[in-house]
Amino acid sequence: MGGASVLATSSGRVGTQGATPGLRLATRAMADAPGGDKDKRKGGGRGKGRGRPEKEDDGFKERVVEIKRVAKAVKGGTKISFRAVVAVGDGKGTIGVGSAKSAEVVNAVKKAVIVAKKETSKVPISKGNTIPHRVQGVAGGATVMLRPASEGTGIIAGGSVRNILELAGYENMLGKQLGSNNKLNNARAAIAGLQQLRTVREVAKQRGLPAEHFFK
Repeated sequence: MGGASVLATSSGRVGTQGATPGLRLATRAMADAPGGDKDKRKGGGRGKGRGRPEKEDDGFKERVVEIKRVAKAVKGGTKISFRAVVAVGDGKGTIGVGSAKSAEVVNAVKKAVIVAKKETSKVPISKGNTIPHRVQGVAGGATVMLRPASEGTGIIAGGSVRNILELAGYENMLGKQLGSNNKLNNARAAIAGLQQLRTVREVAKQRGLPAEHFFK
């Protein structure tokens, strides 16, 4: 065949040396066929399914609240690590916050996201994308005051409290940090305050009254 030689490599692939154009086309067709070399490189054939699974979209949005450098004195020197505080929420009343440490920032953020998703909680959202009543949350030395606001006000809050309210799905609220400036504790205090919220229907059910009784 015009001095062409077909070579079989140790991996089972078929190659050509000095091949004619027709033989090259035939070899390429063999590689493109199902179960061929090209299919195996893509993860097809017998190796199909061995690749990494596709990341599922769980609907959560992630926001890094704080990344802090932490130094710990150990035998032989000082160990440097990073602590990440991450808040997650779906914008529909589910919110959580997590903290984790690692030697690398990326790993610390990933760990914090996992912790935050495990500690999510459901909070009520009233008409106008606000809270049903005023509330105050406490966590450690941090105290956060939350107040409902009329439609069009927006979120008037700062720091980690604003991140929590936005990720939870609120659009009109007032928030104020009273006490510690620790971002993690303020985020936890905001969530603690939101967990105290009760809707009109919940209060009516607890008191054994119809919901219409509160609107007279």
